[in-house]
Amino acid sequence: MQKARIKLTSTDADKLKQVCDEIVDISKKLGTTMVGPVPLPTKKLRVTTRRTPNGSGRESYDTWELRLHKKMIDIQADPKALHLIMKTPVPKEVTIEMELIG
Repeated sequence: MQKARIKLTSTDADKLKQVCDEIVDISKKLGTTMVGPVPLPTKKLRVTTRRTPNGSGRESYDTWELRLHKKMIDIQADPKALHLIMKTPVPKEVTIEMELIG
């Protein structure tokens, strides 16, 4: 049977965990086989900016960082399970990508 690969990405780790827990609960209720959630490496985006146009040295710079947390779940491609997963409420900080494999 086919599998569905679900990739979740978010800047907020807590909201990402909540969505993963909902998907795990759906899988357990329906009895479908599941692998995951597998944590993927966190991508860190850093931007260094100048605080003021005048001044010198290290203390005149600010560093901003954005972290992208990722998780992956492989689930049996049961139509009922996929339908329930698509109907789950997802916060705007979390993006979901679904693809059918194998």
